[in-house]
Amino acid sequence: MRKQRSDGQETRRNLLAAAGEIFARKGFREATIAEICQQAGANTAAVSYHFGSKEALYVESWRYAFSQSLSLYPPDGSIPAEAPVEERLRGRILAIMRRIIDPQSHDFDIFHKEMANPTGLLAKAMQESVETIFKGLTLLVSELLNKEPQEHEVQLCAMSIRAQCFGPLLHARRRKSAQDLPTTGIEPLLEDVEELADHVTRFSLAGIRALRPHHTQQSDNEVGP
Repeated sequence: MRKQRSDGQETRRNLLAAAGEIFARKGFREATIAEICQQAGANTAAVSYHFGSKEALYVESWRYAFSQSLSLYPPDGSIPAEAPVEERLRGRILAIMRRIIDPQSHDFDIFHKEMANPTGLLAKAMQESVETIFKGLTLLVSELLNKEPQEHEVQLCAMSIRAQCFGPLLHARRRKSAQDLPTTGIEPLLEDVEELADHVTRFSLAGIRALRPHHTQQSDNEVGP
């Protein structure tokens, strides 16, 4: 009985891994159950047994790819919680960047295919999964600004940091799989992810520090003499 259960779990993992790779390469509509099962070494009935449908397999394969990516690159960058906030910020920035540039992070490629040819199937899963990462970044920014996480300026700063991480590196990732994309001239700057993480961290901290005196002065004026 245990052997059957173990075999079933292995088949499920193989299907998720194969589906993630094929959906990342072809997208939902072009990928076939037959191709996924062939790569996974499973029969087509296994998809119905473990997932119920191609749509459910699509969603679960994205969740699986995302969790695999996070296991390799934890959102906190493996920086201790007691480390200075500046170090923790760099850890999160570097973790995001490493996930983006890793060719085995199939969750990003599935996302791109979904954006190009939307199915709407991933919206809820992506929101639930990615929200925790963005929340952690926002909490660090709120700590640096000494403001509540939901405040407008905190949200804007967190959004700015995310844009610096995702914008250029996602473009570079797409260029590797689609050679017809135009060059931007910044490609050489994206080759050293450690250096890039250092720059984005310094740039972001400088911007946040520039905002802090304004908040302090405003707070002092409200309190009065």
